[in-house]
Amino acid sequence: MDARSARKYSKDDWTKLASEAENKIEGRLFINGEYVDATDGGKFEVINPATNEVYATVAAGTEKDIDKAVAAAKESYKARSWLKMAPRKRMGIMMKFADLVNQNAAELALLETMNMGKPISDCLNVDVPASAVNIKFMAECIDKMYGKVANTHDSALNLSVREPFGVVGCISPWNYPLLMAVWKISPALAAGNSVVLKPDEHSPHSCIKIAELFVEAGGPPGVLNVVSGLGEVAGKALALHPDVLKIGFTGSTEVGKLLLQYAGQSNMKKVSLETGGKSPMIFFADLPDMDQAVDTAYDSIYANMGEVCNAGSRIYVERALYADFVDQFIAKGQGAYTPGDPLDPETNMGPLVTAQAQKRVLGFIESGKSEGATLKFGGGVPDGLEAGCFVEPTLFSDVNNDMTIGREEIFGPVASIIPFDTEEEVINMANDTIYGLCASVWTSNVSRAHNMAKAIESGMVYVNCYDVGDLTFEFGGYKQSGNSKDSCFESVLGYTQSKSIWYNLG
Repeated sequence: MDARSARKYSKDDWTKLASEAENKIEGRLFINGEYVDATDGGKFEVINPATNEVYATVAAGTEKDIDKAVAAAKESYKARSWLKMAPRKRMGIMMKFADLVNQNAAELALLETMNMGKPISDCLNVDVPASAVNIKFMAECIDKMYGKVANTHDSALNLSVREPFGVVGCISPWNYPLLMAVWKISPALAAGNSVVLKPDEHSPHSCIKIAELFVEAGGPPGVLNVVSGLGEVAGKALALHPDVLKIGFTGSTEVGKLLLQYAGQSNMKKVSLETGGKSPMIFFADLPDMDQAVDTAYDSIYANMGEVCNAGSRIYVERALYADFVDQFIAKGQGAYTPGDPLDPETNMGPLVTAQAQKRVLGFIESGKSEGATLKFGGGVPDGLEAGCFVEPTLFSDVNNDMTIGREEIFGPVASIIPFDTEEEVINMANDTIYGLCASVWTSNVSRAHNMAKAIESGMVYVNCYDVGDLTFEFGGYKQSGNSKDSCFESVLGYTQSKSIWYNLG
């Protein structure tokens, strides 16, 4: 069922669908075009974070299963079943793949909601359509990758061409299960690679489903394989595998560092990382629109339960504006996001992904209180939702960079508002972090906006807006936020390697 039809569903409709699907969801591995059990027969339970109850099971892939999936990918690449297909034909298959994602929107959205607690409306209106758009954009890139001809003497010809790596491993996170997987696999496929995807163990089911849809669209068997399993088992095996020549990863900085080590321990495979963030939003007193600024500030930290790598978690406000900004944030932001049943189309905030994540975020809130920040609202578990992994939208004021909540990535709905006095001071504070993913500057002064954008150590800077744009905007960070670009033409080139060819024509 497509998203348009599914948007008519009520809470009762979604609850019934979820109940009917329970323990009937396809949870096997997808290797060489078909569903298979894990070699050792292992399975693990997937917990619905809204209830903390087991919702489904999934195959527990091990090193043996990674070996099988990589072998299937390698064989498909050697056979050139995908690579040598005419570019326009590959493009057509990926376009149909995107259409199938849209046509199966209801099922994919339900899997996302039950796996990680994302509100069903977000899945239908944001994640699934954005995934299809991303696949189509990458498809359009297939015949747009040109090489170069050097200016040499008459008796020689020097070409530079781009070629796929061969077998690529992709490791995707749980916070946007479908979309982040698509951000990895679609450029890798567009570049002509064969892929093994290892989704996060908390949210594997939509990733398994899209592998089936790729084959249904006409994708050759073995070109896209999915192995679910624990990161420290299946993910590690994929990163260490000698036949995998590139890893694309979105997730924590800690795991990203491990992947770099595994690359060095194995075959020096290329590793593209998009990791953590502690993104600063900087509001000057001359900002052009106070209402828009405040709305954007709370949206940037409370959307998707704050489980966003580029969440605007450090809100710097010029002191002349500070008191008014805090007051308006409380007035507008306190009731903007209400935790509730994620199967209710009216809900705009679900639970955190696990009980462990809930405990971690509540621990950060306690540290904020003990270190002297002022709790303005939230800070606990919502009444009536104690069975799940919920945390209230939370705001702290009077925060500084030395506090734990001002420095560490919380990955939850916890906003910190920090005052500043001068441009130099706020630049120093914004850059005083190991991360450099995203930033935002709000001012009516064009010169200030330009100078601030250049001074901030971040891979992405928004001016008078935040987390907007399209697939012409390169998504990626500086420092320990990663080393690559996603969701853009550059991401397709990132799954290719350059070859120089010199012809002696004499």
